[in-house]
Amino acid sequence: MSIWTRIADALSALVSGETLAAVFDKLRTPPERTVAFAIAVIALGAKMAKADGLVTRNEVSAFREVFEIPAGEEANAARVFNLARQDVAGFEEYAGRIAGMYGEGDKALCHIVEGLFHIAVADGDYHPNEDTFLQRVAEIFGLTEREFRAIRTRFVPNTPPDPWAVLGVEPGTPLDEVRAAWRALVRDGHPDQLVARGLPEEAVKLAQARLQAINAAWDEIAAGRA
Repeated sequence: MSIWTRIADALSALVSGETLAAVFDKLRTPPERTVAFAIAVIALGAKMAKADGLVTRNEVSAFREVFEIPAGEEANAARVFNLARQDVAGFEEYAGRIAGMYGEGDKALCHIVEGLFHIAVADGDYHPNEDTFLQRVAEIFGLTEREFRAIRTRFVPNTPPDPWAVLGVEPGTPLDEVRAAWRALVRDGHPDQLVARGLPEEAVKLAQARLQAINAAWDEIAAGRA
């Protein structure tokens, strides 16, 4: 059974009346956590895409960039998107169940927010309603304000770059502490670490852009330009 079939089956259970709690209880362990990660980004992304009042082709295409859909799976993928749109559960309920499944402090929650940002900016515009939506999801996930700003800095066009925020340290932090923070972020974002936490290839793909931003922030601070 393909991942897209399993995702569609899980969403079908939701639409047919099974509770979010029951569905996500089945997805707590690998490999089913890959399904849970996909449902989290798809379901929350489908709801967020409507936050600015419309769903654009670019936003739909952004799903395909995060989730590589192999030949022969297009029908199952389309079914997933349609089911996500039909589900009447509120985004806060989804976010709460996802947070409970992964647990407080799990880095997967940051990766899910990154996937949502990728979709939010796909149409070239970051709407205030999308910002409100994402801030609320991040709050439910337990992300700090600095963590949220670091992600927003990396994704939203015309956001003033803040290398300190990207590394999660206060401006003026001693260089050795900044270096330690940078190394910890690089280590946490290593593909092997993501796979070990049961995250899918899509999360690894998003992590590549994050590592580039992390290394650029360190270079800027180390060179004294920040």
